Amino acid sequence: MATIGFVGLGNMGGHMARNLVGAGHELKVFDLVPELMESVTGAAGQASAADTAASVDVFISMLPAGRHVAGLYNDVFDAFAPNTLLIDCSTIDPETARSVAQQAEQHGLDMLDAPVSGGTAGAEAGTLSFMVGGSDAALARANELLDVMGANIFHAGPSGAGQIAKVCNNMLLAIHMAGTAEALALGVNNGLDPAVLSEIMKQSSGGNWSLNVYNPYPGVMEGVPASRGYAGGFLVDLMTKDLDLAMDTAAQSRSSVPMGSLAKNLYRVHQQNHDSGGLDFSSIQLLYKPDLNEG
Repeated sequence: MATIGFVGLGNMGGHMARNLVGAGHELKVFDLVPELMESVTGAAGQASAADTAASVDVFISMLPAGRHVAGLYNDVFDAFAPNTLLIDCSTIDPETARSVAQQAEQHGLDMLDAPVSGGTAGAEAGTLSFMVGGSDAALARANELLDVMGANIFHAGPSGAGQIAKVCNNMLLAIHMAGTAEALALGVNNGLDPAVLSEIMKQSSGGNWSLNVYNPYPGVMEGVPASRGYAGGFLVDLMTKDLDLAMDTAAQSRSSVPMGSLAKNLYRVHQQNHDSGGLDFSSIQLLYKPDLNEG
């Protein structure tokens, strides 16, 4: 079994770390919030990120943004033992992912960018999808651990490719969630039952993941954020961050993304008008049906 250092134990990272402990791996963990370290039963909490990086076979990070990732690795590169494998599971801009991987290479270390999809439920169940950028050899070393935390592992290409795949996926997710919420609001405003309309569209050409699996209209589907006041799940704040990353990536490649740009602006309006940053991203339904907030 591997000795693993894990930094970043928030909504996603905590579940991922617990799954690694459950699989029998020895974990050293660090987070700025001490209670989060204590929540990973069986792991050894550390006083600093550098302590977490010392004497491990694999080092995994799960942080909010590119500046946090760059800062972390700048602080800990000298702490790693030779041949430590580095895996960053944060969702960040591809340029930062490439830059940190280049620094890792200069230190003689393999690094993967491996952002995830599947939300907190997938993190807890160990069914995440990993979109991986880096070398074949590094991925071969990581596969056993990624299998513990996820159900699908995709090698997108060289360093930074995992991040590009992630921003493309989440841009599309925002687009079809906004469109699904818009269509449901149109139907309800014209007298249709949202559950009946959802079933019709699910069995027709309008079917999509947001409608079929993560319905945004309250009361239509059990077990999704829409049926618990949009609590939990993938937050609007995180979706807007990922849409910003998508727009930056599009600008760098001079790509035209008019629907992605519209989705970004819709989420920004929703975020501002409904103070919805801490709600699940399916709460975009409130932009079209603000009366759902009543009561």
